[in-house]
Amino acid sequence: MPSIAIAYLIFLAAPVLLLALGSFGENWSNTLLPNGMTGRWYAEVASDPSFRRAFVTSLQVVGATCALNLLIGLPLAYAIQAGARGGVRIAARLLTLMPVAVPELVLAFGFILVFSSDALPWLGSFWLLAAGHLVLTLPYTVTALVADMEQLRLDEYEHAAATLGASFAARLRDVTLPLLGTSMMSAMLTVAALSIGEFQLSNLVSGFLSRTYPVVLLQAFYGATGFACAATIVLLSLAILASLASSLTVRFAGSSKAEPVA
Repeated sequence: MPSIAIAYLIFLAAPVLLLALGSFGENWSNTLLPNGMTGRWYAEVASDPSFRRAFVTSLQVVGATCALNLLIGLPLAYAIQAGARGGVRIAARLLTLMPVAVPELVLAFGFILVFSSDALPWLGSFWLLAAGHLVLTLPYTVTALVADMEQLRLDEYEHAAATLGASFAARLRDVTLPLLGTSMMSAMLTVAALSIGEFQLSNLVSGFLSRTYPVVLLQAFYGATGFACAATIVLLSLAILASLASSLTVRFAGSSKAEPVA
């Protein structure tokens, strides 16, 4: 078993290591490893107008996706946790998880069919792209929040506050949001990691001026290999940083809850 695990880790890490080496290689053509060493590829990525515009667009899409996840995901998770019971609750959660089961390609084609019509000519717009990212990431937000609501026994705290005369707005402000603060932060970092690297839907739905970083990155592989490797490492670093931040947030929250109260 250890040998299988080691082989799997090597298989997983080897492409990333080769990309990192290629991003600093002077030339890489028909050889296992690149030749020479240079840092100019990162400078070229930073100065390339199309990549700079795509990078800003990706950050804007991530910001809009996170904001929409909070505005829609928190009320939806609260409704599932507090209002749905039995079969209704199971059906609501299955409906929420459907975007995970449906291939992104199918969802993208559905967007093309609906939003390229004369009635809804929104294909290629920024907000349609953000809506697509919302559909893909909302299940993760809702699932995480519902699980944390159950673990934190939010309904018991809210019931106690209600018996003391607290209104719904007061319970939301003083009980729900403070208890779920860390959960929301962790969920948004996960959403950011998923959104920044999303390609399939973005490639089909985005317009020329709303192309995200992964979409422009695909075109780079038709040019200089070192440039494409450097651009890939930048994207990979952003996704890893968001994932690490999410994991550290969860771990910090867990250690804080485990501390004894003086």
